[in-house]
Amino acid sequence: MTHNPLNGFGRIGLYLTIFLTGASVMVIELLGTRMIAPFYGTSLYVWSSLISVTMIALAVGYFVGGLWADRARRTGLALIIALAGLFTLLIPWLTRYILLATDPLGLRAGAFVSALVLFSPSLTMLGMVGPFAIKLATSRLDGVGSSAGNIYAVSTLGSVVGTLILGFFLFPLIGSREIFIGLGVALLVLSVLVALYEQKQLGITAALLPSVLLAISGLFLLPKVVSAGHAYSGGKSFAILSEHESLYGWVRVIEEQARDLRFLTSDASMIGAASISDGKSRLGYQDIVGLIPALAPKMSRALIIGLGAGHMAKTLHERYGIVTDTLEIDPAVAEAATRYFGFKPTGQSIVGDARYEIGHLTGPYDLIIHDCFTGGSEPAHLLTVETLTQLRGLLSDNGILALNFVGFASDKSAALASVARTIGQVFTHQSAFIAEPGDDYNDFIFLAARQPIDLHSKSLLPNQAAWLQNRVFAVNKAQGSILTDNLNPLEHLQIEKSEHYRHVLVDWFGADLLVR
Repeated sequence: MTHNPLNGFGRIGLYLTIFLTGASVMVIELLGTRMIAPFYGTSLYVWSSLISVTMIALAVGYFVGGLWADRARRTGLALIIALAGLFTLLIPWLTRYILLATDPLGLRAGAFVSALVLFSPSLTMLGMVGPFAIKLATSRLDGVGSSAGNIYAVSTLGSVVGTLILGFFLFPLIGSREIFIGLGVALLVLSVLVALYEQKQLGITAALLPSVLLAISGLFLLPKVVSAGHAYSGGKSFAILSEHESLYGWVRVIEEQARDLRFLTSDASMIGAASISDGKSRLGYQDIVGLIPALAPKMSRALIIGLGAGHMAKTLHERYGIVTDTLEIDPAVAEAATRYFGFKPTGQSIVGDARYEIGHLTGPYDLIIHDCFTGGSEPAHLLTVETLTQLRGLLSDNGILALNFVGFASDKSAALASVARTIGQVFTHQSAFIAEPGDDYNDFIFLAARQPIDLHSKSLLPNQAAWLQNRVFAVNKAQGSILTDNLNPLEHLQIEKSEHYRHVLVDWFGADLLVR
């Protein structure tokens, strides 16, 4: 080996550098989904794209880094870290333009290409750190194995710590854009410190100047990067009343005065809509759900899973006097429903993951409304036999489960058929309704119970009974499969739906309103 061996201080500094860059890799990977989700949703395809891009970038980084480490004479580790910092700093600035440019590619290709363009440059640079560090840490040929093992162990430990700090502490307090900016600046500062050591201790005379120039470039870019997050604040048609980034999505309240509409969105999903003038819900499927208590009179207690804007809880209380517990995973959604849509709890207001929380609830409930939809797709783990069995256990003997599902009415919809078959696996009786008869893409409301459901209940007014009967829908279950925790292809079956839904939102709001 031709380089000078590291002294004790230098070795500690090297391991600290490896630790910090390892943490940076996971921060970029995890936050990458938050940057893409408002436009492409949070489906498995987005996560698969980010993980694949991370692996590709690190593989390229390891390969190129190894070649560069063997040949470099006038550059070193500092330059690589400086480039990683600059590329990281550019991510929040470029996100809007990249997402809009990849929109014509569709959900899967668009998510992958946008992730590749946005995150692979910085991740590749961070991948190159390892081979350089191994060379610096190895003073004898017979020490290569030990050095490599130590380097990758420290890097992996940094990734673990970075993941925990980001998820448990940092992200709940600071937005993803601000974290990206802070990470980029931190890497630029780290590169200058490493360059000073390389120049003084390792004799790399050209180490400092490139790192300083890249750091200065980052400082010049900083105002543009910071302001990029505020590039859209509304337009002639829409005004943004509120936006908040939570652990689960980018929650916004959007208003269109011309149509007397106020929307609640989470990432690439509309989860609530109301008239500005009277506050009434404008989601048609909720009119069907609002008639359910008339099908089984004497309901007194209900549970809503997926709060949305809170209109259903309000309807159940005002129209039937039903006390309703609500379960919502996202505190930002619950806050927006209360502040902008007039939601007032009449029972427990629980914020938490539905799959965990329903295991701790105490029934019986006369009515359970299952209405979970975010990121452009349904959370598939809440539509399995196991979950529905848990919900059946919370129902009273005459209780009804109402499940809202978005899909296509045509026979090609294996997703709709699969939900129907899965419900049939758990409940003896079920009925299905379509929100807007005649439209292929629609909301479908399934009613499921242990006892027969009387669609001709005397508690319904004649016009209500006729209106409801007009929306009865026969699901063709032939192409469906039973969804379980072990085998659940729902997201794959809903690709066409996710694509269609995103284009509906783009046509309504415009693509620019859906990006950050």
